Amino acid sequence: MSKTSPKAAAGALKSHWMIYGANGYSAQLAIEKAVAQGQSPILAGRNQAAIEALATQHGLEMRVFDLTDVAQVAAHLADVKLVSNCAGPFSATAEPMMRACIEAGTHYTDITGEISVFDTAQALDAQAKEAGVVLCPGVGFDVIPTDCMAGYLHDAMPDATHLTLAFAGNMSVSPGTAKTSVEALGEGMKIRVGGKMVSVGRGYKMRQIDYGNGPVLSSVIPWGDLSTAYWQTKIPNIRVYTSHSGGRMGGYLFPVVKYLLKLKFLQNFAKKKIEQSVTGPSQAERDSSDTLVWGEVENASGKTLSATLRVPNGYTVTRDGILMTAKYLTGYNGDGGCLTPAQMLGPELAEQLPGAGKITANA
Repeated sequence: MSKTSPKAAAGALKSHWMIYGANGYSAQLAIEKAVAQGQSPILAGRNQAAIEALATQHGLEMRVFDLTDVAQVAAHLADVKLVSNCAGPFSATAEPMMRACIEAGTHYTDITGEISVFDTAQALDAQAKEAGVVLCPGVGFDVIPTDCMAGYLHDAMPDATHLTLAFAGNMSVSPGTAKTSVEALGEGMKIRVGGKMVSVGRGYKMRQIDYGNGPVLSSVIPWGDLSTAYWQTKIPNIRVYTSHSGGRMGGYLFPVVKYLLKLKFLQNFAKKKIEQSVTGPSQAERDSSDTLVWGEVENASGKTLSATLRVPNGYTVTRDGILMTAKYLTGYNGDGGCLTPAQMLGPELAEQLPGAGKITANA
């Protein structure tokens, strides 16, 4: 990613960094730290009152626009080097913003964990390369720690045929995360088998995983690494687990919940309730809830290698991931294309997060 294309060189003339969806929970965490560091991102979004209030509070430039017309969005990005998209659910916002960034010659990141969004970015890889634009979705907790774990393990075992990733933590969620989870529950659990995405039940292949403090019962989830880890490593069989909650009754009821949440009006009802009642974790909650990450690879001969990593609370990781990738891309003038965070900045990115530990191979 060091070669500079003519279109990328033209992009070097741009100077501004924009945070879109600036009134979101994670975006506000990033804005506060960016301002404290002396940075001046442009604050943008669809809610004029909320964006104006934030811009006034921090003394920053603002722009208000929606994403219905890609050409009009691209016009708002004419002087913008990088957009950090924090407006979820990203199933609605990512593709139009990515297409506008390609048209405008503007780099793109977001904090999604949605498999469909990663797949969309990967489908736009050729267009992004032609435009000299970097598309790097998932620069938050979804998926920096697990993406870096996947890269580390693949480097250690290049002939791996199976990859398992997992994480465990205890934290409350933001409104955006909760609304995205409603959509994910409607789609059900997934794994990757032989390179193909496969739907499975909630209790599929539950297992005990030692994240560093003893075995914990864990279950599969439809995490973004099913797309990004495959894109990065080409390992054909991938599962992602998290520490399990809900017990057997939750497993029995999940098919009913999945069916109900496929109904759009029930999704919209759930999202409205979330907006009214979910606020996101306090700083004290974030400071007291680290996350443990575990990964394992296996090759065709049955040899395995596992490793662990401790990172801060997911929202703290997301805040710092937004800032670290923004710093890199606002100074970047190389080739474009779709990249995962580990592809862009190396598996060591997770270890460079403030407060993170080192990826440690298990004996």
